[in-house]
Order: sequence, then C-alpha cells, then structure tokens
Amino acid sequence: MNNIPSVTRNLLIINVLAFIATWVLQQSGIDLTTLCGLHFFMASDFHAYQFLTYMFLHGSFMHILFNMFALWMFGSVIERVWGPQKFLVFYIVCGLGAGIVQEIVQYAMYVTQGLAAYEYVDTGTARITVAQYINMWTTIGASGAVYGVLLAFGMIFPNERLFIIPIPFPIKAKWLIVGYIFIELFSALGSPGDGVAHMAHLGGMLFGFLLIRYWQRHPNGSQQFGRSRGQEFFDNLKRRFDERQQSRGHGSNTARQQQDTARRESDAEFNARQRKNQEEIDAILDKIRRSGYDSLTKEEKQKLFDQRR
Repeated sequence: MNNIPSVTRNLLIINVLAFIATWVLQQSGIDLTTLCGLHFFMASDFHAYQFLTYMFLHGSFMHILFNMFALWMFGSVIERVWGPQKFLVFYIVCGLGAGIVQEIVQYAMYVTQGLAAYEYVDTGTARITVAQYINMWTTIGASGAVYGVLLAFGMIFPNERLFIIPIPFPIKAKWLIVGYIFIELFSALGSPGDGVAHMAHLGGMLFGFLLIRYWQRHPNGSQQFGRSRGQEFFDNLKRRFDERQQSRGHGSNTARQQQDTARRESDAEFNARQRKNQEEIDAILDKIRRSGYDSLTKEEKQKLFDQRR
C-alpha cells in the first residue's frame, strides 16, 4: 500500500470502508444505499449530496473488486503523471459527470414511458405508485469515475500494450478504450434493463475527455492543481542548465579578460551557441508542459537526453 500514490490509496481505502459499512449497517436495518445512493432527481429520496456519495458505494463484492482493481492499476499511473491534486479533481469530475448523465437518461425514461400520466405502475410482482417506482431508480458505484481514469490512460499512453483477460494477445490502450465505448454503447441500447448503468460509464468517459481537452487547451490554468513529478524533473533540469549558463557567462575570469581579440571572438561565438542551445531546451520544456512528453519528436527527445547526460 505504501507504493500506491496517496490519492489512489485513500480512494481505495474509502471505497472498501464504505462497502464494509454498508454491510454492517444493513444488519442493523440501516440501508446506506438508500441514504447515499444517487436517486432520480424527481424522487422523494433524492438529495444533492448523493452526486458525491454514490460513487463510493458498491452493491456486491465483484462490483467493488473490479472497480478497485482498475482504479489501482490505472489510477496509480495517472496520479504519478498528473500529481495528486489534479488527479483527484479529474476523478471527482468524472464521477459527477457520470451521475449527471445517468440522471438525464432516467429523465428520458420517465418522459418516454409517460409516467407523469399514471398514478400506479405494475412491476410484474406488485402494483406500486409512480412515486415509489421512481424512488427505486438508484445508482451506486465508482464505475463512472474509473472509466474516466481508463480513458485518461488511453489518451496519455495510447500505444501502451496491455494484456486483458481473456484476449490472448496484447492490445494497445487506445483500441481498448474504443472497444469499451462500443461495448457500453451496445449494452445500453441492447440491454437497458440489465441493472448496469452503461450510460453512466460513458458519461464518466465523456466528462473526462472534455476535462482533458480543456487542460490541453489551457495548460497554464491546469497547473493550479499541482505539478507532476515529471514536470518537476524538467523544471529542475532547466534550473540547473540556467545556473550553469550563468556561471559560464557571468563568472569573472582574469585569464579570459587578458586573452587577445581572437580568443574573445571565439568566446562570443561559444556564448551565442550556448544561448541558442538554451532557447531550444526552453522550447522543448514548454512543449512538454503544454502537450506532454509523448508530443516530442525523436530529435527533441534525443536533444533532451543529451543535455540531461
């Protein structure tokens, strides 16, 4: 657990504790899902805080197992790339977005089924009021936020090869994301009553995509959520390079001052080359901040590697 980044580790702990609390309280007659699960906004049990609490509840052991495994597997990587604050903001936004999309889908169901015109609904096993029926529309689970994290991994490391059971060969992350999108879309259209919030999964990915695109277009604004270790490394590299240049360019040297005109001209040429080299390094570092390390060309990566060495 100590090797897991702080936010990912705490999210895992909170989800597990919430799962245990759900089971313990249920033995005492307290239904945590009813209190903290996300209800349809027109239902009597709906509360605004449920947009946040629903993503920490799970309905079964397999439900929480798969979600937490994916969060550990992909969330640890993304948090190390972005830093804890930015990752936490992204995770919460994806979870909230999944809840919003689920509410929109449920409202569409409410309208298309014409429930406003009826007082009672026949569920097949009982005849209940419409108010009771829509109160049963409850969503729980971290899947929407986790699907957003999965999307982030696919966008940051699109060509990373992954082994996914039961596929017997490695698949690139970008194609895995595309596959998940189609599976969720077809499941939502083909199996609307299977009890899985497929559109919420897609909603988490949608809001994650929009947030990543926003950060890509406003790189300076996204820095307020913290700097990743990679950014700190390149900032330290730039600072050491600047200090070295200053010591060479501004350090007093009596022997140099006594050199002849030809030698001073050679120094001037050297300093000009060093300034040009520094400008190129600065441009590469700026490009990393804007678009990430993978956006560099082979020549830019080699130049950065040579400078670090």
